[in-house]
Amino acid sequence: MDSFSHILNWRLQHGSHTFPGQDGGTCINEAAIVAAGFPYQPVRSAENMPDCFSRPICRLAMQLNDQASDAERQLLLPFVTRLACADTAKVEWEREVYIAQHLRYRISFQDRLEVLEGALAIGRRTDVLATEEVRSRLDAVQQSANARTSVADHLNFSKIKAWLAPTL
Repeated sequence: MDSFSHILNWRLQHGSHTFPGQDGGTCINEAAIVAAGFPYQPVRSAENMPDCFSRPICRLAMQLNDQASDAERQLLLPFVTRLACADTAKVEWEREVYIAQHLRYRISFQDRLEVLEGALAIGRRTDVLATEEVRSRLDAVQQSANARTSVADHLNFSKIKAWLAPTL
């Protein structure tokens, strides 16, 4: 899994995207959907994710994705294959509580990544996907892209969402 970010030609970007560009050009949750074998779809909230994805973890991943700098955002790539880990209602609640307790104060991006790692350690883990399998899925989506880069869908909505999002 450590080699995942080094071999993948995929760029995580801010906001939801109608379709990725040839550079990847999606948020972490959109990339995770493709990596898990689902058809590409834009994601505007964690509730748009397929049922096998953990809502609290996807919400945190989306916050990290949208509040990160471009360089920080790429540090989320190794998590793309780990978001499809939905568990029982009790475990999902424990994840929600864990995240809320650890994000009560403003902390660095690196510390928020550690909170994501901690939340992923609670409950069911995702099955480890072969790096080559994930790469071929993401490559297939990139190959079907018409544009070199992608532009966030509903750019104004993304700006408003960023203004109203709680500061972590």
